[in-house]
Amino acid sequence: MIDWPSRLNLAQLPTPVTRLEKYSAQLDGVNLWVKRDELTGTEVSGNKIRKLEFTIAEALNQSCDTLITCGGLQSNHCRATAILATRLGLKVHLILRGSEPDTLEGNLFLDYLTGATITYLPQDQWRTHETLAREIQQDYSKGGNKAYFIPIGASDEVGLWGYIAACQELQEDFETLGFEPEYIVTATGSGGTQGGLIVGAELFKMSSQVLAFNVCDDAAYFERKIRSDITLWMQRYKQEIAVGRLKINTVEGYVGQGYGIASAEVLDTIADLARLDGIFLDPVYTGKAFHGMVSEIRRGEQGKLAGAENVLFIHTGGLFGLFPQQQYFQFGK
Repeated sequence: MIDWPSRLNLAQLPTPVTRLEKYSAQLDGVNLWVKRDELTGTEVSGNKIRKLEFTIAEALNQSCDTLITCGGLQSNHCRATAILATRLGLKVHLILRGSEPDTLEGNLFLDYLTGATITYLPQDQWRTHETLAREIQQDYSKGGNKAYFIPIGASDEVGLWGYIAACQELQEDFETLGFEPEYIVTATGSGGTQGGLIVGAELFKMSSQVLAFNVCDDAAYFERKIRSDITLWMQRYKQEIAVGRLKINTVEGYVGQGYGIASAEVLDTIADLARLDGIFLDPVYTGKAFHGMVSEIRRGEQGKLAGAENVLFIHTGGLFGLFPQQQYFQFGK
């Protein structure tokens, strides 16, 4: 029996699981399924809201009236946090990596519409973002406000609960479908979704392997980060789990030129899926992970998904991130 912590009801759950009929037909004997977590809401769509249900609940438990968080200029997490904070009557302060652009697009445009306070931090100073967050936190305290700091992607021992709970939902999905896929695939950027799925799969005794495609950093980073988060989760919530036997499988090789930079092959994959099955991926997270997954499937027995008949892809959202990069797509006239 799991002793669940406080949780807010913020997401539209459960999200559906659908089979990619046309795309699967291109893959020799492999059925692709999508957990549609881009449908957790409209403005707050994506995986971040699952984590924030627990993270913001913790902030409220601590009587905080302000949320501070950080991410890239087109951060899905920052956008979701800003919108949820507004709905809940909380102040929000975002620390964004980079310089203020001339044009406000995508997630950043929505951040401004919510009235979020935004501080820009240049890329070469980004390593100091947590120090800056603590300084801002102290400034709010001096002004009579109590601020709660949420790390990048809400990926910490509190945020892990988001995809632990999602695994309970997946267990019900698999019972309805009548099978359990050999692999559950996700993009990983801050490690919270990947870590939550790994813990959840263990707690709910799922046979599916969790496989993640990194969009930044490397496999060694995620090995350290996720094991650290799980250890802190065990300590904080008095949970027992065999951390040593958990497999943290991160597939490298699909980051391309760097975080947020999509190759022509990734853009083609995004366009193909939209054209075939009407599902929209983003260039930063889901596009790269989906492209990596399909590439590995097509490698057959040499690929990381060898022998799979059914593969479930977690669609973690990111639609608004498409628009700032629309100029990079090439369409026939």
